[in-house]
Amino acid sequence: MTALVPPPPVLPDADTCWDAFLRRDRAFNGLFVGCVASTGIYCKPSCAARHPKRENMTFLPDGAAARAAGYRACLRCRPDELGRDRIAVAAAIAFLRDAEAVPALDALAAHVGYAPHHFHRLFKRETGLTPAAYARALRAERLKAALTREDNVTDAIYDAGYSAPSRAYADARAHLGMTPSAWRDGGRGVVIRWRVVDSSLGPALVAATDKGLCRISFGEGEAELRARFPKAELRPADAALDAMAAAVAALIDDPAAVPDLPLDVAGTAFQQAVWAALRAIPPGETRSYAQLAAAVGRPAATRAAGSACGDNSLAVLIPCHRILRSDGGLGGYAWGLERKQALLNRERGGG
Repeated sequence: MTALVPPPPVLPDADTCWDAFLRRDRAFNGLFVGCVASTGIYCKPSCAARHPKRENMTFLPDGAAARAAGYRACLRCRPDELGRDRIAVAAAIAFLRDAEAVPALDALAAHVGYAPHHFHRLFKRETGLTPAAYARALRAERLKAALTREDNVTDAIYDAGYSAPSRAYADARAHLGMTPSAWRDGGRGVVIRWRVVDSSLGPALVAATDKGLCRISFGEGEAELRARFPKAELRPADAALDAMAAAVAALIDDPAAVPDLPLDVAGTAFQQAVWAALRAIPPGETRSYAQLAAAVGRPAATRAAGSACGDNSLAVLIPCHRILRSDGGLGGYAWGLERKQALLNRERGGG
């Protein structure tokens, strides 16, 4: 399994950097520093100091590059401390990957030399997940890999580092969307109810397991659902699914609404972090792919963040339509750019 360690910073274009400075956007901290020619200092994007004139600003990848160019660190925002924080998070992730059991927060924080509550906030800021959630996601990914290797489900559970099957089954329900045996057998035994509902943006497929919604899409029907879940048992909608479908149709009309609907979507730790970051974007606002990657602590993973958007199974409910290219262009959208523009217009009050 690939190590989930924050990569080195990648410098965005100058307009994106300046815009992040104007917003004092914490999501870009660690992605670059701003160098002020008139004062000779460099700052992180979220620095609270008064903004200099644009013509006095240049942008460099990190503090080392700024110091090499003759700048000194800002004493107010202390941009170099962010590098220490990233090193600590990377060390914590390595510790979590090697741990046989999920360590207590106190033990993890002590391992990297931070106070527990401060490190909890820092870790979530950098990765998009709490230390405990990250550790559980790593272990669930190990379970997924073990289920493809082992002939016996129990062997796979212990090989992944679980001390008891009950914990593995609990994690699997959260991260795989089904039990370990069902995952290994391609979803066999999982019941999915579905229907196509009329919406203002065209027919929308709505499907759910007994746990929650597993698919919302446009222009799909039973054939596409069966291809996606080849071994699941597909059944017509019941009253519960009809109610969820009605809520989805209402959400398409008003994508700024936030319905309380149960979800059943499987994903890696990174995908889960991206999907959570998407749902945290306020209606009517947009982010770039670079901002999305930075928001989950992986500033160099712009392409991977885009792929996670493409893997989104729940159109509108997980609002990947709020992600644009850095130049403001619409970028991609699995269900068509016309629908993406319509959703954005509705959130901005344009109908």
